[in-house]
Amino acid sequence: MTHVHGAKTMSKEVLKGSVATATVHSGSKLMKNIAKHPVLVFGLGILAGYVVYKYRKEIISSTTKVVDAGKDFVLQQKENLEDLVAETKE
Repeated sequence: MTHVHGAKTMSKEVLKGSVATATVHSGSKLMKNIAKHPVLVFGLGILAGYVVYKYRKEIISSTTKVVDAGKDFVLQQKENLEDLVAETKE
């Protein structure tokens, strides 16, 4: 039973890898075509700026949450390390 499950998991991973490779390949072709047209690059820059401006509050909020979660993680790991050091001293 686990052999069949392992085979299914492996085939899913191979499929994910294939899709990722196809996406990167088509994305690189798209970027090459866009780079040939400066007006498109300029337009994409304006579009990106508009989207960032429109969603700036959400972006700042989510970034703040990620930073806070990172700080909490570091503090937790520091406490774990201090506990380990204290245990080894005993």
